[in-house]
Amino acid sequence: AISSAVISAKIANSRTVLQRFLRDHGAKSDSATIEPVIKRLGYTLKEIREDIPLNQLRGTEGQASASYFGVFDQLIVSQKNDFVFNGRNRRPPVDKVNCLLSFLYTLLMHDVRSAIECMGLDPAVGFLHRDRPGRPGLALDMMEEFRPFIADRLALSLINLGQVGKKDFFQKDSQAVYMSEDGRKKVLTAYQKKKQDEILHPFVEEKVQIGQLFYIQALLMNRYMRNDLDGYPPFFWR
Repeated sequence: AISSAVISAKIANSRTVLQRFLRDHGAKSDSATIEPVIKRLGYTLKEIREDIPLNQLRGTEGQASASYFGVFDQLIVSQKNDFVFNGRNRRPPVDKVNCLLSFLYTLLMHDVRSAIECMGLDPAVGFLHRDRPGRPGLALDMMEEFRPFIADRLALSLINLGQVGKKDFFQKDSQAVYMSEDGRKKVLTAYQKKKQDEILHPFVEEKVQIGQLFYIQALLMNRYMRNDLDGYPPFFWR
């Protein structure tokens, strides 16, 4: 049930990223490529149920993620020659966009893990992500809800607004791409500023800072674990 909720939120929030982009920047991209993905993600959302086996849910999430990242390059509307995205790659990232995404995901994971620990939950006991020694499974589960809304959108803004550029990255002989110290400072500053923005939380129906979302979701998870809630309400970006 938790995995189903988390995956639903991730797919819905990914879909909203694409919808918002078309609304705000549709003239700068190939909408004919993006719109079918929006529809596909909508169909996928309708198919997700709590009684679906976990491995099947993981497969559904993987297919949705592939569709979403398949058009992610279309969302980059400036510095196109310097920031080319041909799909997710990691450990290590081999292009600037993946390097930026991975860095933001790491920041996000640490914030979610901290929130989980503050609410008395064990970050290592995951549901969607399999338990492995040293792996913060629950933190990885919960951060899925926030990847599109916080990390992906911030990465796109940093690139499209020219707040980071090719000089903020360098490539080693292994072809791995890394961020310069100055580049990391820029991204950290933007990330901390992003967390201060306010948003209406759809479940608690209050305006909160984005940085508080991690603690609210961890608290809701804690309440679900104690049977104070009938289900875990993930974060859906409206």
